[in-house]
Amino acid sequence: MAAYSMDLRKRVAHACDRGMPVVAVAAQFEVSVAWVYRLLQRRRATGSISPRKQTKFRGRSLSSDQEVRLVALITVKPDATLAELQQALPTRAALSTLWRAIDRLGLTVKKNGTRRRAAAPRRRRRSPALAGHAVAARRPRLHLH
Repeated sequence: MAAYSMDLRKRVAHACDRGMPVVAVAAQFEVSVAWVYRLLQRRRATGSISPRKQTKFRGRSLSSDQEVRLVALITVKPDATLAELQQALPTRAALSTLWRAIDRLGLTVKKNGTRRRAAAPRRRRRSPALAGHAVAARRPRLHLH
């Protein structure tokens, strides 16, 4: 959201200086009461009613060249771990940063082939003929004397 204009800031400050209540000023200029209080507080603290400089957020850790290389590495070896990708890129970016970059690029890192080989063998289902027999064997039998 863009900062309010200097013209509006001057008119609000001037109305407050004339003794108009803050709630009335806020209603007249269609701004929040809290914003009027912050404007007056800023003028008391700094002597200025101009908006603060907007903060600049940090850029991405991976350069566009590194992202292109990351795509190539995943294409060549889709089952590479994040640590392996981090070493192959030569970057100091955290593993979570690599994961977010992979997600943003719409790529996936699959390890299904490896996981299937390393998994323990699964138990097979019994045939329907044996399944009924096993249930009957587990039921307690009543003996009538």
